[in-house]
Amino acid sequence: MSAQDYKSAKRPDPDQVLVDIAEYARSYKVDSAQAYETARYCLMDTLACGFQALKYPACTKMLGPVVPGATMPGGARVPGTSYELDPVMGAFNIGAMIRWLDFNDTWLAAEWGHPSDNLGGILAVADYLSRRAIAMGEKPLTVRDVLTAMIKAHEIQGILALENSFNRVGLDHVLLVRVASTAVITAMLGGSKEQIINAVSNAWIDGGALRTYRHAPNTGSRKSWAAGDATSRAVRHALIAMKDEMGYPSALSVKTWGFQDVLFKGKPLVIPQPLGSYVMENVLFKISFPAEFHAQTAVECAMTLHSIVRDKLGQIEKIVIETQEPGVRIIDKTGPLANPADRDHCIQYMVAVPLIFGRLTAADYEDQIANDPRVDQLRSLMQVRENETFTKEYYERDKRYIGNAIQVFFKDGSKTERVAADFPIGHRKRRAEGMPVLVKKVESSVAAHFSAKQSAAINAMFASQDLDAMPVNEFVAQLVTN
Repeated sequence: MSAQDYKSAKRPDPDQVLVDIAEYARSYKVDSAQAYETARYCLMDTLACGFQALKYPACTKMLGPVVPGATMPGGARVPGTSYELDPVMGAFNIGAMIRWLDFNDTWLAAEWGHPSDNLGGILAVADYLSRRAIAMGEKPLTVRDVLTAMIKAHEIQGILALENSFNRVGLDHVLLVRVASTAVITAMLGGSKEQIINAVSNAWIDGGALRTYRHAPNTGSRKSWAAGDATSRAVRHALIAMKDEMGYPSALSVKTWGFQDVLFKGKPLVIPQPLGSYVMENVLFKISFPAEFHAQTAVECAMTLHSIVRDKLGQIEKIVIETQEPGVRIIDKTGPLANPADRDHCIQYMVAVPLIFGRLTAADYEDQIANDPRVDQLRSLMQVRENETFTKEYYERDKRYIGNAIQVFFKDGSKTERVAADFPIGHRKRRAEGMPVLVKKVESSVAAHFSAKQSAAINAMFASQDLDAMPVNEFVAQLVTN
């Protein structure tokens, strides 16, 4: 680019990434039965994660209006609560409770993340639009519309994650939640292609949250509400764009001032394959354990070893954990762990608890269990190593494995077998095995939060063949409390 071009005020054509996202969000017709089936399970599972989080005061203190009393009758309702809020705060509330326990779905690639985080904005806006439509004598959105929006948000976030690594430059993956939610929600609001491009350009211009709240020594609870913040910001961008506020066509690519130069070390952002329904079809569910996904199979291995080592904990000399390179980089953590958010991002902690107790639940990250001296004693004996095969199979598109292996060595020279697992129960290759367990997770989450009568009604609604056709306002009405 010449100096003269650099100074030119002529607005360029929009970056191709912006165009591709906008055209997909507005016009793509999802025709994958498998994607819709998976999306239904995803909707159930994501809400179940939110219901579980409502047991934790650290989560519930973040919910409600941003200013006390700033409610919005007829606005977006927050499942599991009695809140009625504007769609921006509704999105924050739903997004925060979904993500709080690190138990909702996962996508792993060059970047990782949790595509169901987008449900915060999608469901809040869908409920608001549907209630408004009813008040105006118009047709509300249906659950099928919500599922379609979920499939598209999953796809935008997941395909952008395939070859663009934001964590490598210190940015958090919730950036992709903001971008995906912005595109899909602007389309839900009836936005034109130009309005979606404008909205998404502003989402990119926001930059990205630093990942420091996910890593030692700063790990903290922001990682549990960051996605709620991102999807709520997306609703704000969408609403602004619908007022015909301008966008920034070369927000990604312009020299010096664009996202790529400022935050991505000059690398171009790429969409490596056409946007369709690939991500929803292949998404990973956290079914058995509320644990950072790179450790899911490590927890399974530890559960297998529990019966062998539980009575010999004092005789252990060392514990060898083999994991993928991202697992080493993200969750290999030594030293004191300050809070639950610190503990559920520590592979040593997530292995120690099931070795000792034969379980790993959200409550096991709280102080009562963390203060058991056996936990840190076992952590001190652990050696975490990269297994290059696990790393290779982690990145292969036809596998997307998340391998881990554990072996325990005793002071008398004996050792356990090396227990390995390539992919957890939530992997696509274990769908037939996993979905009945996921349904039980949902049912137990519902039963623990709602009355028996309301629980039965919710479970019947989830199981109904007519769920897709159900108006969103009626769907959400079944999920709120008085």
